[in-house]
Amino acid sequence: MTLTFNADKYKELLTAYLPKLIKNEAENEQALAIVEDLMHRERTPEEDELYQLLITLIEKFEQEYYQPSQQNNPLSILLFILEESEKSRDDLVAVLGTEDFIDNILNGQKKINTEQALKLGEFFHVESSLFME
Repeated sequence: MTLTFNADKYKELLTAYLPKLIKNEAENEQALAIVEDLMHRERTPEEDELYQLLITLIEKFEQEYYQPSQQNNPLSILLFILEESEKSRDDLVAVLGTEDFIDNILNGQKKINTEQALKLGEFFHVESSLFME
């Protein structure tokens, strides 16, 4: 059975959560709590869309307020999502390749390329652009 996106259900979610640009730590904490809840369950297509939207808003806030001088840091994002999703290094090996290759990425010796970013985005159910510089 293929799940289809229901615009009305998505509108209900948007109305319930009222996602918007995050401007302070309290709003960021609220968004993180929703993401945490959504992360640990089977999501509907509408919930997945909300989940990805909130992650994008959180990342934007955190980049601007916690790392204003740094551009997108794919390694930090990967490590954060890896920890939050309770996935392991071994899961990354299954997605991207050998243990040595994963070690090189996690140690900052190799950069994540476009193909790898796409795989990571699919694996974590987030935008692949989070893993690209």
